[in-house]
Amino acid sequence: MSSESTAKPGSGLFDRRSALVLAGGLTAAGCSGTLMTPVRQAARAGTELYVTGSPVPDLAVPSDTRPTGTLTIDGAQLAYWDTGGTGPAIVLLHPATGSSLIWGYQQQALADAGYRVIGYSRRGFNGSPNADPEESGTGAGDLLQLVDQLGVERMHLVGSAAGAFIAASFAIAHPHRVNTLTIACSIVSISDPRVRALVPWLFEPWWNELPHDQRELSASYRSVNKAGSEHWNALHEISHEGVEAVSQPAGDEDATLETMARIPVPTLLLYGGADLLSPPPVGRILASAIPDSELAVLSECGHSAYWERPAEFNATLLDFMTRRGS
Repeated sequence: MSSESTAKPGSGLFDRRSALVLAGGLTAAGCSGTLMTPVRQAARAGTELYVTGSPVPDLAVPSDTRPTGTLTIDGAQLAYWDTGGTGPAIVLLHPATGSSLIWGYQQQALADAGYRVIGYSRRGFNGSPNADPEESGTGAGDLLQLVDQLGVERMHLVGSAAGAFIAASFAIAHPHRVNTLTIACSIVSISDPRVRALVPWLFEPWWNELPHDQRELSASYRSVNKAGSEHWNALHEISHEGVEAVSQPAGDEDATLETMARIPVPTLLLYGGADLLSPPPVGRILASAIPDSELAVLSECGHSAYWERPAEFNATLLDFMTRRGS
């Protein structure tokens, strides 16, 4: 659908003029201040929001999100950072190509919006060694121990790609601990044949032979934002630095289209229009399964939306949490 199209407020289409209005409310840190009316009107539950923008670098260099502490859980040490504060908590769950270090475009922007923002490296990622190679626990189990130790009773969960597998599993198992759930750029239900049928190339040998940035960053971003692409690659290169990778299930119960139908919390499905790993049709099939969900598509954006299009990513996320969070 063309970004040149126009639509009445609330129609589910976000036109170029609305994008310019939104851009005027963003700062170089990511996004702060009040979001403009077109976003709130277009992103109502049951509609699709199309967020236009450009991969041209328009934000400051991302902040440093190195861990500030470690927490001991069953069989592992988890490196984490926590902005603190008395606002509602947001927990960020990184993709398989990242670690706690990747959230430089989100950490300060979300904290400036009044949230307590927490990020951590899962077992086998930068700073988080697994003590027993025979015992890996589950991602959702580790998350529960982490938030319990940090004194977080309820939270907004934001999972990108593989991180969304864990976020969804946690929301299924512990919905009373979740204010809102955001699934960003993720197929989530990799075992579901209806999802697999939408992305058959992911299961072909040639796909895994491609460089990570070609799979995860859009061609537009790689062509016009060389510095950003290099920075993304550098963070990926150190995502397992000093630790051995761990194969860990997301939860005790897989997130499938059937089990996700039990998720009772407001859920944002945030996808990139140029994502090769989890294209928008995946978001649509998940939206059909999760009762209280809405879908937003970032145009001309690849798999790492948090990095490629942080201004629009942050703005869409904050608008959703403001409207739907309790």
